[in-house]
Amino acid sequence: MSRPLPGRYFGVNTTVWQPSDIVPWPEPRAAVAHSMLTGMPAPRVVLIHGAATTAAVWNPVCEVLSRTRPDIKVAAPQRAYSGDLDTELASLAEPAAGAVVVGVSGGATLGLALLASGVPLAGAVLHEPAVGSLVPGLLAPVAAGYRARGVPGFGAALYGPAWDASMAPADPEAVGRDFAMFGAFEPAAPATVPDPGRTSTTVGELSPPARHEAARALSSFAGLPFQVLEGCGHAVHLERPQLFAAVIGRAVGPVRG
Repeated sequence: MSRPLPGRYFGVNTTVWQPSDIVPWPEPRAAVAHSMLTGMPAPRVVLIHGAATTAAVWNPVCEVLSRTRPDIKVAAPQRAYSGDLDTELASLAEPAAGAVVVGVSGGATLGLALLASGVPLAGAVLHEPAVGSLVPGLLAPVAAGYRARGVPGFGAALYGPAWDASMAPADPEAVGRDFAMFGAFEPAAPATVPDPGRTSTTVGELSPPARHEAARALSSFAGLPFQVLEGCGHAVHLERPQLFAAVIGRAVGPVRG
């Protein structure tokens, strides 16, 4: 059975539904078959991973979505860790166009940049992106962890105990390139905001105060609503994949047909 979990959206009580189990990711034919039955294109979600992870970090969320929302066509592109924001955006623009873009950490930062660049998104769920000078020092603990222990220190400081070094990319320099890029990021107001009911940032209830400050600051600066997600921190896709899949499904909208 699914059970309701309390949530907060703009300070208003809402309900987030969490599936009770995770099952293997089925064949991608499900979304195609659904679109054939309804005569409408399958809604698309693009999952963007952040620093010190690969696209495989999204596997738990993909597994939940495959069970709860088989109508959605899900893609999790593997980034190249170029260290150049324009290069990263160019590689994501085509798959992101017309999709609900979902990101955590650096992936959320890239989602913000896609919004600002004018890529026509159907919506966005962006969990704890970088916010540049809106909250100076937000990434200072991560920088300290990286200086002290390299990639393991970086990942532990950023994601907490849900992350381990096996999740990092094989290229030992990839994290440094990503961190330099995200550390230099400055948010810009979105060129256009997709349907407000399908676009928001999120912050973990258990994240440090600076992350909550960042969510408020970004909302004031860019006009993006934010949600507080219960019982998680920065690594919501690892800590609460069922909860995050429910948030994504709500952004996509109800099953069609």
